[in-house]
This record gives sequence, C-alpha cells and structure tokens, in this order.
Amino acid sequence: MSRGSKRTARLNEQLKRELSDLIRIQVRDPRVGPVTITAVDVAADLGSARVYIRTSSVGTEEPTLDGLEAAAPFLRSTLGRILRLRRVPELRFRTDHSQEHARRIERLLSELETPESAKEPEDDSA
Repeated sequence: MSRGSKRTARLNEQLKRELSDLIRIQVRDPRVGPVTITAVDVAADLGSARVYIRTSSVGTEEPTLDGLEAAAPFLRSTLGRILRLRRVPELRFRTDHSQEHARRIERLLSELETPESAKEPEDDSA
C-alpha cells in the first residue's frame, strides 16, 4: 500500500466520523432526518468526495439528499476548520444501495438449487 493510499484511507475515515457528528448535531435542515454515513470515498486528487448515506426510513432518500446538498458548503467550511485541511474535497452525497444488493444476491442464491438436487436420476436399464 502506497503512502498516498494510506493517507486517503485515513482521510476517508476522518471525514466519515466528522460528517456523521456534524450532520447529527449541526445540520438543521428539516429534510435531513436520521442519517447513517456508510462510507466516504475521496478522489485521488482530493478534489471531491462521494459520501454514501443510508436513511432510517424508505422513501426519504431524495429529500435527505437535497438537504445534504444544500448543507454541503457549510459542512465543507466546518470540516476545513476542524481538520485543518488546506483544501476540503467537494462533497457529493449518494444513497448507499449495497445492503439492497446484498439482499438480492442472497435471495438469488437461496433460490438456486444445489447441483445434486437438480440432477435427474440416471436410468441404468437402457
């Protein structure tokens, strides 16, 4: 692992931790309810960061994303002060669909028959 990727991984974790606290405590937008930040992925040039979120209830993703996008300038400036970064990445919020994908894969795998049960018994009398 190169030095740059270690730094990026550390920054991802720091941003995740600080954003979670800032959103929970300081964001007052009524569109933003309880949010879980599942991951932060900072670009290699540190110019942007994708922030993956999950909401507590179904159907609130779009308003929450809108509220977070509106709060992004405030979050960036606050992060700059807290983390003392020269350049804070532009925050781009996305809904995390990994849990739904995992459930779908599990369902598909459970629907598959095992190879032994799918085989027809061979007729040796021919």
